Amino acid sequence: MADNNSDFEHAFNNDPLLAHLSKNRIHTNVEKEKIARDMLERYTGHKIKDFQKQIILTNFHYYLERFNAITGDAKATKGASFQASSSKKSKVSIIEFGVGPAMAALVGELVATIKPKAVLFLGLCGAVHPSLEVGDFVLPIASIRGEGVSGHFLPPQVPALPTFKIQKFVSQILVKNGHDYRTGTIHCTGFRFWEFDPKFRRNLIEERVIAVEMETAGLFISSFVSKVNVGALLLVSDNPMKKGGIKTKKSSRVVFQKYTDIHIEIGIEAMRKIQNEGEKIRHYRW
Repeated sequence: MADNNSDFEHAFNNDPLLAHLSKNRIHTNVEKEKIARDMLERYTGHKIKDFQKQIILTNFHYYLERFNAITGDAKATKGASFQASSSKKSKVSIIEFGVGPAMAALVGELVATIKPKAVLFLGLCGAVHPSLEVGDFVLPIASIRGEGVSGHFLPPQVPALPTFKIQKFVSQILVKNGHDYRTGTIHCTGFRFWEFDPKFRRNLIEERVIAVEMETAGLFISSFVSKVNVGALLLVSDNPMKKGGIKTKKSSRVVFQKYTDIHIEIGIEAMRKIQNEGEKIRHYRW
């Protein structure tokens, strides 16, 4: 089996057309990797050597603050665009990268320069399926690429998928700690205020997605082509398909205060479990 896999990889890597298509990937373009390393350090204020091999990604500064409080030994930095913090005790770093598909796709490439063992996105999502309530966890199995940026990495027919082994680790942590969760397909979009577009809302129902958000597709696709093992655990923050269910400043504050610590603790435990157990995450290479 190993020989067959090796033969396949040799043929794949020596195909002139495929080599041409992959020449701008982080792992094949020395100049791009150099620029990306510089950008990651500049954007986060963190040195590459200070990052741990298990990375948590977040959109929100409150998550970084709570990470610092929970770990107790974290050292935080602020860069030109992002903020980051690393805990040697937990062997986990967290990067707050902003909001939206473009930033998600960018951070997927930038973290590749750390050569992490695992990356986990702790994001928020809006419920589409009526059974979901605020505070529920969603472990996505796929993300519909409705955001636009992922098309710069791979053809549109390629599905945006997380790394299965990371989702498996996270699901085990959820079950062990008595947390229920839902799996399913989510819709990723760069369209803000979609809640007021009836056509978009109908499309979500026709797609049979359970939730909607803005980062996963870009992150999954850019991470895949950059050889980064990535997963996601989403927290339902609002019910925009229901009357009065759109997130507000007041309701968002309640969600953060009630659920953020649980969300982060699950993420840290999953990353620590991956680090300690040493199980191989990916069984093949593209």
